[in-house]
Amino acid sequence: QVQLVESGGGLVQAGGSLRLSCAASGRTFSTYTMGWFRQAPGKERDFVATISRSGGSTYYADAVKGRFTISRDNAKNTVYLQMNSLKPEDTAVYYCAARAAYGLGYSPYEYDYWGQGTQVPVSS
Repeated sequence: QVQLVESGGGLVQAGGSLRLSCAASGRTFSTYTMGWFRQAPGKERDFVATISRSGGSTYYADAVKGRFTISRDNAKNTVYLQMNSLKPEDTAVYYCAARAAYGLGYSPYEYDYWGQGTQVPVSS
């Protein structure tokens, strides 16, 4: 089992940048595919980005491609989401998630563990 704690959220102006972190407990972090999702008020939880166990493979939602970068540091049990050129439509609660099965995951249903979320309001 793994516990996830996100941090780094907060109010940011459109065009600005923010880096989210997700710290994982346990000694098996490197055996999990990691993902970031987001949920805006009244909407479903949407896929943002995913990264393989080694960090060698990543995949992004079209809405964030070219602006967001997912990375991980297995020595620090942490996954990151660097968000640049933020837009008001990026406003959401951002969640990190861990997937025990092999391979990248693109749906919330493919993930086994979730953090509590961190809010990212983007003002226009």
